[in-house]
Amino acid sequence: MKAVLMSAFGGVDVLCVGEAEKPNPAEGQVLVKVYATSINRPDLVQREGKYPPPAGDSEILGLEVAGVIEAVGAAVTGWQVGERVMTLVGGGGYAEFAVAYASHLMRIPESMSFEEAACVCESYITAFLNVFMIGEFRDSQSAILHGGGGGVNTAAIQLCRALTPASKLIVTASSAKMERVKEIGADFLINFQETADFTEVVKEFTDKKGVDLILDHVGAKYLAPNMNSLGYKGRLVVIGVISGIKAELNLALMMVKRQQIIGSVLRSRPVAEKGEIVAEFTRRALPKFADRSIVPIIEKVFGIDQVADAHRMMEEDKHFGKIVLKIQ
Repeated sequence: MKAVLMSAFGGVDVLCVGEAEKPNPAEGQVLVKVYATSINRPDLVQREGKYPPPAGDSEILGLEVAGVIEAVGAAVTGWQVGERVMTLVGGGGYAEFAVAYASHLMRIPESMSFEEAACVCESYITAFLNVFMIGEFRDSQSAILHGGGGGVNTAAIQLCRALTPASKLIVTASSAKMERVKEIGADFLINFQETADFTEVVKEFTDKKGVDLILDHVGAKYLAPNMNSLGYKGRLVVIGVISGIKAELNLALMMVKRQQIIGSVLRSRPVAEKGEIVAEFTRRALPKFADRSIVPIIEKVFGIDQVADAHRMMEEDKHFGKIVLKIQ
């Protein structure tokens, strides 16, 4: 099968399109003919040799796919060859065929294209998991979502607007992306290029109460202002550490305000646990995609032969929403 391969670990130049062995579905898995996948930041980290796939998963890049079931493995029930599906994969998305666990599949609504469906699993499920399942975000609460122009945070904004319409969203974004972030539902914007410590502006916006939830992928640099911006019983959910992994923490403040710091990743979770997350997302969020209340935001669709250009766009942070790789 055709697939994106790597000649070594490194920059975008290590990516090339070649031939790889077509996978076979194991028990509990299906084989998906991939029509589209998307570029996610962990793909770049894996390309650099810093984020190996879980044991047993494909070494080929790609964490989500949209396509058609090509074959069904043993012990799989409820799924048929020819069904349009979107799914998380532990690896292997940048290829013509990929294997996925049946418990991780979702049927693509008739209203969605393969390119749109390729955007859903990694970013929207990550946002849903961390904002609603772990962060326990509810209507009428307030949140800070960092990095408003990226895939996970644009997904989080859209999910909050659809599932908790009365919530208040503070979003940090670059000056180039602030207007688009506002258009998709941010209530208050902070330009992170101009405001390193956002504590005071958050307190002013929340009438000194602080926010109920913060979704953060920045890490060390933002720990202190994040904790200072959290209100009583506030939750900080950390899903990335692009600014570093070590920072000082005021434990007394955390104790007095009964705050929580929660670390979270999706890829390395056990198969059964991912299945439970997918099932909850299917129940609560997928109907919003079917009725077009949520429409995945696509910056650009690249062909598989343009994979280096797609990675370069993400590295340069020139995208808003998702970057899609069309396979078929």
